[in-house]
Amino acid sequence: MIEIICGEKGKGKTKELLNRVNNAVSSANGNIVYLDKSQKHMYDLNNKARLINVMDYPIANADEFVGFISGIVSQDNDLEEMYLDSFLTTASIDSSDEITKAIEKLDVISEKFKVKFILSVSRNEKDLPECAKAKVVVSL
Repeated sequence: MIEIICGEKGKGKTKELLNRVNNAVSSANGNIVYLDKSQKHMYDLNNKARLINVMDYPIANADEFVGFISGIVSQDNDLEEMYLDSFLTTASIDSSDEITKAIEKLDVISEKFKVKFILSVSRNEKDLPECAKAKVVVSL
């Protein structure tokens, strides 16, 4: 399952994402991972969620990002949820086609390994491709 929190930069997507991850920690049976483009939110996260700074790794495009996600999923059989802040930036995505391809691949990973993905996307809902619009849970 994939859920998307979307809206322009500065509308409160990260705050919404942080609230969701911190609430999820209290009821989660498995592990929770939070991917971001920096360590900035380290102290805003519950310490039971694992923070990964994606910018520490040499990821150049969306395919490499999906490979990175696959590696995280493969090493943690108890992984329950992944929160991806600044999705377009961390995944090196520029176009709607790249969004569509990345979401399709994340859907496959989510279904096969039973991991829920929650993405923060800096675009208005109307500017998202159709496959992404169906997954929007919060539009700011």
